[in-house]
Amino acid sequence: MSNPQVGIIMGSQSDLPVMSEAAEILEELGIEVEVTIVSAHRTPHRMLEYAENAAARGLKVIVAGAGGAAHLPGMVASLTTLPVIGVPVKSRNSIDGWDSVLSILQMPGGIPVATVALDGAKNAGILAAEIIGAFVPEVSKKLADYKRSLKEKVLESAQTLETRGWKSNKIGF
Repeated sequence: MSNPQVGIIMGSQSDLPVMSEAAEILEELGIEVEVTIVSAHRTPHRMLEYAENAAARGLKVIVAGAGGAAHLPGMVASLTTLPVIGVPVKSRNSIDGWDSVLSILQMPGGIPVATVALDGAKNAGILAAEIIGAFVPEVSKKLADYKRSLKEKVLESAQTLETRGWKSNKIGF
């Protein structure tokens, strides 16, 4: 981890299965990441230090995931000028994930947090890459290739379905 451009933080270790999807897609796109735990409620001083020093350490975007009350993305956004992407995480103590979604989505004016779907860390990683890709042509090209591969997968699936018929789906492709 010599020059991470995206910081991926989460409120607790239990968020890692969701948040690792952001790290995976970013690494696939050639973007270095750092991943750590920063709890807004249990380690507020750590959160303050992380957010205030992120830009000086070279980060370009922060992806912050949390479940339950999910204050981490908003609090971090209030402490930095870097773009913050919030990932609501459906935790075991959440209200079906809605508490996390609304805690991240309903930010006051002046403190924006880009918010992805519940457990949508992969999209958060892609959005972080798009932000960086707006200024780094190599990243933009990798994103274009990635999106082209998504298109190709859909077209292959369509061809298979059209060739085998819809009833064959019960057996599997």
